[in-house]
Amino acid sequence: MAPALSVGSGTIEDMIQVCLNGVRSAKDGSAVPLSPAALAQSAAAAVAAGAAEVHVHPKTPCGSDSLSPRVVGPALEAIRAAVSVPVGVTTGAWAEPDPARRVERIRSWTVLPDYASVNWHEDGADEVAAALLDRGVGIEAGIWSDTPAAQRFLNSPYFSRTLRILAEVIGTSAEAAEPTAHSLLAELGAAHGRPILLHSHDGGTWPVLRLARRLGLDTRIGLEDVLVLPDGARAESNAQLVRAALACA
Repeated sequence: MAPALSVGSGTIEDMIQVCLNGVRSAKDGSAVPLSPAALAQSAAAAVAAGAAEVHVHPKTPCGSDSLSPRVVGPALEAIRAAVSVPVGVTTGAWAEPDPARRVERIRSWTVLPDYASVNWHEDGADEVAAALLDRGVGIEAGIWSDTPAAQRFLNSPYFSRTLRILAEVIGTSAEAAEPTAHSLLAELGAAHGRPILLHSHDGGTWPVLRLARRLGLDTRIGLEDVLVLPDGARAESNAQLVRAALACA
C-alpha cells in the first residue's frame, strides 16, 4: 500500500505525481503510452525525472480504458517491474458506466493498485469507495470543479478514510483556471486536514500547477493532463513534463 500522505509543506519538496496517459489515445501522438510495456518505460523515465507516484489508465489492445482484471493486472505488473513508487489507477465511469458493474470489476482484480481515484460527481462513488477499501486499496477522492462533487464528498461516510483529495479544475481557459482553483479549494474548506493534490487539464494545467506549488500542495503532470510544455512546445514524453513541472515556481 502507498505510504501515509501529508499536507503540503509549501516547499519545493511537495509531491508531483505523473499521470501517464488518461483517456488519450494514439491519435494524441506516439508519446502517449498505451501498452503495458510502453507504460512501464514511460513510468520509469518519469520517476527518474522526479515523479514520486504514478497514475495510469490501463488500456485494452484497442486503446480503451478498462477496469477488467485482464487489463489492469498486466499494466500494474509491468509498471511495478520498472518503478518502486506507489501506482494508482482510474475508476472513472467512462471505463465502466454501470456503478454496480464497476464494483464487480474492482472485486475481481487479481493485481491491486496502491490507490485508485474515485470521482464523487459520478453515481455510485460511495459504493466504489467501499469496494476499494474492502480490497485494501487507497482512495483519491476526485472532486471536479463546477460539479456537486465537493458537497457529496464532504457528506460521504468515506470522507475521513481517503488518502487525499484530488482537486481537479476542469474545462477552463488559462485565464480562468486559477480563479476556478481558488473557488474549488474554498468549497473544500471544510475538509480539515485532508491532503490535497491540485491540478488541471489542457489550457489550465500550467497555471494551476504553479498555484499548487505556491500553496504548498501536491500536484501532478503528465500526458493525461497536457500535451504541451509551458512555452507551448509539444511535449516529447512524460519525463519531459515532470522536469518542466519541477522547474516551475
